[in-house]
Amino acid sequence: MKKFILTAAVASVLPLSACSTYNDPYYGQNHDQGRRAATGAAVGAAGGAVLGAVVPGVSTVEGAVIGGIAGAVLGAVINNKQYYRDTRGYCYYVDQYGRPVYDYNVRC
Repeated sequence: MKKFILTAAVASVLPLSACSTYNDPYYGQNHDQGRRAATGAAVGAAGGAVLGAVVPGVSTVEGAVIGGIAGAVLGAVINNKQYYRDTRGYCYYVDQYGRPVYDYNVRC
């Protein structure tokens, strides 16, 4: 039963591998969702392996797989940007050069 659940979890995350980085042709911005997902997977796998070694009944491999999946999903979803609302109600964040970048697909 555990192998079935583990296989189902891995198979459900497989479509997320289609999310990759791309260059925005209008603004030249490099969207790094794939890099954040990979970093989250690595950190989650390491944390899951440690947790699997400590928690009884969970092997280090199972902990690493579950932690890697959770880290990849959280890394792809969490954006690490502080959004602000201007007087017109639009959301923007400030880039590393101090310029406001408006994002019309985000609610803040």
